[in-house]
Amino acid sequence: MNETLKRGISGAIYILLLLASILYSTESFFILFGIFLIIAVYEFCNLIQIHKVFPILFGTVLYTTVTFVSHYNKIATDTINQIFNTDLEIAVNIQQLDVVLLVIALVVSIKCILFLFYDNIQKISTSSKYLYLLGYIILPFVFITKISFGINDYNPKIIIGLFILIWTNDTFAYIVGKSIGRTKLFEKISPKKTIEGFLGGIIFAVLAGYLISKYYIKANPEFSDRSILIWTSIAVIVGIAGTIGDLIESKFKRIAGVKDSGNIMPGHGGILDRLDSVIFVAPIIFLFYQILNYVS
Repeated sequence: MNETLKRGISGAIYILLLLASILYSTESFFILFGIFLIIAVYEFCNLIQIHKVFPILFGTVLYTTVTFVSHYNKIATDTINQIFNTDLEIAVNIQQLDVVLLVIALVVSIKCILFLFYDNIQKISTSSKYLYLLGYIILPFVFITKISFGINDYNPKIIIGLFILIWTNDTFAYIVGKSIGRTKLFEKISPKKTIEGFLGGIIFAVLAGYLISKYYIKANPEFSDRSILIWTSIAVIVGIAGTIGDLIESKFKRIAGVKDSGNIMPGHGGILDRLDSVIFVAPIIFLFYQILNYVS
């Protein structure tokens, strides 16, 4: 089969599966990204050369537990109160849990950035491997599910909008870079990326953010300006952090001496190759939403 056709078919299947799971129900969304998490952990363990069984079990249990506690806490609380005739409130504990997990993810994100820009060592210590596994791979999947709730209930438009921004940034960074790119962005890690492409990706992502807020999210007229500001800000975050996430994964692959993180998607590589931007962006977007919630 022609390579371009193979890439197009596998990409279309991935997008259809992603959109169908997000739109069908909260549970299908959680299940699909739980599967993506397992595959991503498997691929990352291959990259950094550690045993897979414990990380997969740990990641699955953590993802399932936090997802259940976070998004079904009202049902759980009501059930417990009925059984024990009490009046418990676990929301505060959930918020505290979110803070702890977010701090861990952000600290590891900073470590990843330092690893990308300043760490010339080609061998990663065992402790760092497990730290990257937790904060760079596992926790971002938890925050992807949390982002889908915004500051209220599950809203598939939020996560779809986020993916549209990432796809727009990636596509136009490639197109602009291919057309007019001259200045290398980070040649020793990703020789094809250019500063012109990087800026072009952000500009078109901001335009997409404006269109999403105006015609897809369709906020109430009194909040329309705020919605535009929010989504264009998210677009800038996606453009910058998404590119950094892509470069970080490229460095892990370069150290491992491989082109792709896996081969589950013909013509595209592995799940990590498809989600490297969103997993790095997710904790930052979650923090952004928490700031918005606090300010409002």
